[in-house]
Amino acid sequence: MHIDVYGFREHPFLMTPDARLFFPSSVHSRAHAHLMYGLAQCEGFVVVTGEVGAGKTTLVERFCAALDPAQFVVARIMTTQVAGDDLLRLVADAFGVTAEGDKATVLRGIMAALRRAEKRHILIVDEAQALTHAGLEELRMLSNITDGGRALLQTILLGQPELRRIIASPDLDQLRQRILASFHLGGLSRDEVKSYIEHRLRAVGWTGHPSWDDRAFDVVHRFTGGIPRRINRLCSRVLLAGALEQAPHLSAELVEGTALELEEDLGGGALRDIAYGSAPRHSAELEARLDALAERIDNVERTLARRERAFNRLVEFLAELSGTRR
Repeated sequence: MHIDVYGFREHPFLMTPDARLFFPSSVHSRAHAHLMYGLAQCEGFVVVTGEVGAGKTTLVERFCAALDPAQFVVARIMTTQVAGDDLLRLVADAFGVTAEGDKATVLRGIMAALRRAEKRHILIVDEAQALTHAGLEELRMLSNITDGGRALLQTILLGQPELRRIIASPDLDQLRQRILASFHLGGLSRDEVKSYIEHRLRAVGWTGHPSWDDRAFDVVHRFTGGIPRRINRLCSRVLLAGALEQAPHLSAELVEGTALELEEDLGGGALRDIAYGSAPRHSAELEARLDALAERIDNVERTLARRERAFNRLVEFLAELSGTRR
C-alpha cells in the first residue's frame, strides 16, 4: 500500500536479505574486511557471529557476489541440527558429490572432489551454533585435507552469539587454533540507523516524500537496538501507518506508537524496553511489577532468615547433646 501512496518502485524494508540493498555500516564493513582477510589466508576458518537479524546473511551474500566463479566453488549448508556423519553428507551434497554409502565412502568422495577441481573451495555453514561438537570436529578434519601442502577447503561459520561460547569449549582447542579471523556483528549506531533507513528508501525511489522527523530515528534506534531486521520490521509498519493516514510527514510520535503496537502484536513488553534503554510503556504497570518483585525479594529474605535461625538452633542443640553425652 505504501508503494502506491509514496511512489516507491518496490518495498524498501522487506525482511528477505537483499544484497542490492546492502548498507556498508561501520560494523558490516569491518566484518567484510575480516572475511576478505580470511579468504586471503587460503586456509582455516572464519567465524562471524551476531544477533538474529544483524545482517550475517546479507553480508555473506555480498561476499559471495564478489567471488569469481572461475576461481571459487562456494557451497552452503543451511541445516546444522544433524549428527556428524549426516553433516558430512550435507557437505558432500553441497559440493555435488554423492552422499550415498558409508562415512568412509562419502569422505573419499569429498576429498576427490576437492582435489579434482582447479578452484578454491569455500564452505559456508549457517546457524553454526546448532552444530554438535562432533559436527564441528568433522569440519575441522575436513580442513586438514591438503594437496601439495595447499589447503583445499576454507570454512566460514555464521552463527548467533552462543557460537562463540561453544567454540571456547576446552574440547575444541584444535578447532580454535584454525580460526584465522573472528568478528561479532553488533547493532548500528543512532546515526547509522538514520543513514540505513534513508539508504533503503533511496534505493527504491524515495525523494523525500514522506519526510521523517529527525527524532523519529532516535525512536527507531531505541526500539530496535540498531539490528537491521528489527529496523526493517518497524519501518515497514511505520510506512504502512503513514500510508493509511496519507501522512506526508512521519513524526516521532507516529513511530513510537507504531513500535508499541508492534510489540503488543509480537508479545514484547517492558523487558525489551529496559534492554534497549527506552522509557517504560506504562509507568504504573512498571511500578506494579517492581513492587511485586520487591515483595518477592522480601519473602525470600524472610525465608532465608528463618532457615538460618533454625540452622543455628539445630547447631546449638547438637552441641548441647554432644556435651551431655560426654
